[in-house]
Amino acid sequence: MKKLIECVPNFSEGNDMTIIKQITDQIESVDGVRLLDVDPGKATNRTVVTFVGTPDEVIDAAFLAIQKAAELIDMSKHHGEHPRFGATDVCPLVPIANISMEETVEYAHKLAKRVGEELEIPIYCYEFAAKQEKRKNLAYCRSGEYEALKEKLAKPEWKPDFGSSKFNATAGATAISARNFLVAYNFNLNTTSTRRANAIAFDVREAGRTKREGNSVTGKIVKDEKGNPVRIPGSLKKTKAIGWYIEEYGVAQISMNLTDITITSIHQAFDEVAEKARLRGIRVTGSELVGLVPLQAMLDAGKHYLRKQERSIGISEDEIIKIAIKSLGLDELKPFNPKDRIIEYLLEADNGNMLVDLNLTEFANLTASESIAPGGGSIAAYMGALGASLGGMVANLSAHKRGWDHRWEEFSSWAEKGQYYKDQLLKMVDEDTNAFNKIMDAFGLPKSSEEEKALRLQAIQDATKYAIEVPFKVMKLAYESMEMIQTMAEIGNPNSVTDAGVGALAARSAVIGAFLNVKVNAASLNDKTYVEKVIAEGNDIQKNTEEKEKVILNIVESKI
Repeated sequence: MKKLIECVPNFSEGNDMTIIKQITDQIESVDGVRLLDVDPGKATNRTVVTFVGTPDEVIDAAFLAIQKAAELIDMSKHHGEHPRFGATDVCPLVPIANISMEETVEYAHKLAKRVGEELEIPIYCYEFAAKQEKRKNLAYCRSGEYEALKEKLAKPEWKPDFGSSKFNATAGATAISARNFLVAYNFNLNTTSTRRANAIAFDVREAGRTKREGNSVTGKIVKDEKGNPVRIPGSLKKTKAIGWYIEEYGVAQISMNLTDITITSIHQAFDEVAEKARLRGIRVTGSELVGLVPLQAMLDAGKHYLRKQERSIGISEDEIIKIAIKSLGLDELKPFNPKDRIIEYLLEADNGNMLVDLNLTEFANLTASESIAPGGGSIAAYMGALGASLGGMVANLSAHKRGWDHRWEEFSSWAEKGQYYKDQLLKMVDEDTNAFNKIMDAFGLPKSSEEEKALRLQAIQDATKYAIEVPFKVMKLAYESMEMIQTMAEIGNPNSVTDAGVGALAARSAVIGAFLNVKVNAASLNDKTYVEKVIAEGNDIQKNTEEKEKVILNIVESKI
């Protein structure tokens, strides 16, 4: 799966949209990156831009945007209500999918080094990317703002993390970081009282409320030995919250920022707010996500509520997300469309023309047409996906079988494995076609010179090897899925044992069909050592698959 990083640069221009357009054009010029949002503020004279993509491409796009901002924005003439010290004031990177915070920090430093050296802009790294403990705090890095920057840079303790200490009068300085994803999340209440909403907000937010003597509202503020107000912390870490009344909806809300959803998740926040509201005689009727949300956050929420219901979590992503939406009440005030609100789905929308997005009739018609794709490799992968799906179906039916409630977790675990194999094999349906296209593209390369011929030959060999690797992966996935299918034939809902049998037949066909593709492509590869190894392993997988199929069918036959 692709690694995804979000980038949220803040540019010190919020009025002249021609300048912002030139900056965002640079972002959109980079393949592998998608511009998600542009939010200008006139009073702050600042624009927040959000884009997402694969890490190296995000770094390239961020660099180009910072470079263009340095060309177009003159900080010596800038005025605005928001704290700032640079044309590109801050540029945080946020891990979204399949990438750790440690890796994201490395990319932040890579970007900071490039900007500092090539654009001669002083760079301070903050939050997770900070190189000094005190610089973790953005407010500290930006203290004194642009107006104090020249004097700060002259002091040794303010030496930038990257770039020189030379004052850049027009571009100022930039703060670059790696931070966790911030979720803006509102809770709808069955009250119109802002005061009641605030009370619940103070119950849960990390900062809590000021401690008072006697009456919690009018009592005297309690102070510590240094004269600072004593606070009673709230129950949710890494959260900020306040109550307000929404005229548009006619209800009070709690507006919350989840600053680290790895510490406090969306569903944890919902459950805690709901409980604290209940204790105050108020009910959370639903919630509202502002902006975009990572896929994993929604999947975690859906699985959380399925577990509370003692239901299998080995179901499709779509079904899990539907449970999350209904459990959190995300569609109470207005429709919540996952395709528009989940970051990964927005990116997938750019792919288009995916075989797996066709309906059954369209897929069959395309297969039967003059088109050479989908071919046997894609069909083999799809047969494997159907086999795994049948095994997963038996697991889910078993988890929900009357009288087997005490075994729901056992079957849910097997159903999850079925979903894994199904999802991986579905990806191979399109990947097999992509592998074929790589070969065609390689054959289409120029060959007018010896150098071009050599490059073309290497490209053909690389593409051919990939066209072996894809069906070989299909073989392994389909074979591995048979353990789950066999277990469901043995211990699953007896009324569905024949479904497990058909699943085994589909998995066996996927293995044999994919192996045909492995062998036909291997005949064109010059690396004979690699070919011998793959063919030998393929023969073993096919032999083991056929033996496994016999075992499963014998189990099925004994039960019907």
